[in-house]
This record gives sequence, structure tokens and C-alpha cells, in this order.
Amino acid sequence: MSRRKRSARAGFTLLEVLLVIGILALLAAFVVPSISGAGKQARVKLTTAAIGRNGPISSALKRYQWDIGVYPDTDEGFEALYERPDSVEEDSGKWTEPYLDTPLEDLVDPWGNPFQYRYPGEANESEFDLWSFGPDGIDGTDDDIVSWKKK
Repeated sequence: MSRRKRSARAGFTLLEVLLVIGILALLAAFVVPSISGAGKQARVKLTTAAIGRNGPISSALKRYQWDIGVYPDTDEGFEALYERPDSVEEDSGKWTEPYLDTPLEDLVDPWGNPFQYRYPGEANESEFDLWSFGPDGIDGTDDDIVSWKKK
């Protein structure tokens, strides 16, 4: 007789299964928004690191300025970091290298928008301005990520 009782109680009831599913759904409701927010924060931090004072783009521009004597102007832009601009004489020996390893077409923020560059800078008057349009992809909005301190 003990076999019958044991086999009758071998599985879970529908109520137990629904209760477990409900608990998992409740946990997912709290975890999913946290994970998606962390992804956005990670993209913002990655962008800030790329254009920050010691980031790879800023460092490349500073090495260029050290070799040439001035930063590339806005029209020359990032291209001057990859190919010698016409403003630098070929036989001067000043332009010595590509200043970035990343291909120019890959010089984009985590949202797929190209980084922005301006020299002379408006926010950094003695240097250059670097920025990203941020998550919304629109210039001049509050979510822009910039290389200068916002006021």
C-alpha cells in the first residue's frame, strides 16, 4: 500500500507550479530594469573614458599637437590622426605616425554615432572640444557626453 501513496504524490501540483512561476516573474520584474539601466550606464562610462582627458582620442590629439605644434583644425578633424594633412609639409618630418590604431570608421560612440571634434574649442578655449551626442543621438541635449565640465 505504501507504493500507491508514494506514486500518487510523486509530482508537483498545478498550484505549486503556478506559485513558483509567479515568484520567478516577480523577481524578473525587479531584475530586468536593473540590468537595462546598467547597460546604459556602461555605455555612458565607456564614452566618457574614450573622450576624457586621458582617453585614447584625447591622447592621440595631444600626441599630434606635440609633434605638429597645433591641434588639427575642425575641418581636418580626426582624419589628421590617420593621414598627414595638407597643412603639414611632407618633408618636415613632423607627422610621424598614425596616432590612433582604431580605423576611422570605427571611431563611433556606443550608440553608433561618430564622435564630434572642434578646434579651437568653445568650451575648452585653449584646447579642443570632444563630445558624443549621447543616447538620444541629438546634439545639444542634456544627455550629451562632453570632454569638458558642464556648467
